[in-house]
Amino acid sequence: MTARIREILDREAEAISNIPSTTNFIAAVELIYKRVHTLNGKLVTSGMGKAGQIAHNIATTFSSTGTPAVFLHPSEAQHGDLGILQNNDIILAISNSGKTREIIELIELKNNLYPSVPVIVISGHEESPLALKADCFISTGAPAEVCPLGLTPTTSTTVMTVIGDVLVVLLMEKIGFDAKDYSRRHHGGYLGTKSREISDPG
Repeated sequence: MTARIREILDREAEAISNIPSTTNFIAAVELIYKRVHTLNGKLVTSGMGKAGQIAHNIATTFSSTGTPAVFLHPSEAQHGDLGILQNNDIILAISNSGKTREIIELIELKNNLYPSVPVIVISGHEESPLALKADCFISTGAPAEVCPLGLTPTTSTTVMTVIGDVLVVLLMEKIGFDAKDYSRRHHGGYLGTKSREISDPG
């Protein structure tokens, strides 16, 4: 059993190592920086199902590190929540297959409302319908799922999370986000206390 555990861990680690480290990461960071920190817009993340949970996590992590972001559920967007979108915003859409109907429809609805809002797509398939609508495409490397059925989002959601982390860290570095900035956004809990200790050790 421990050998099987190690095999699963190794496959997950290998998938992370195989994420293509292209200049598209830099392009995505520049797009987010321009729309949020120059034009005073916000990052709007979206995904369906498990990818949606990753998109929500990415939004909250961006928000706590100085880049305002919200999660928009693609189905709820069709029932009025699209109204959260503004002209200076940017969308980060996540879909492993790049064929998720609700996400594709979200981009089409966005185009009817604010066609100039750019779209960053994280997906495993560069030629997918969603990827072809992207202003910037980031590939997951299309790893096989560790799920024994090859169906349950497992490895794919792992690499999506890591890609989100890379974008967050690069943007934190770009805006010079420090512990004092962090403490202003994260007052409570252990992290709030620790950030204040780091920013004001005296």
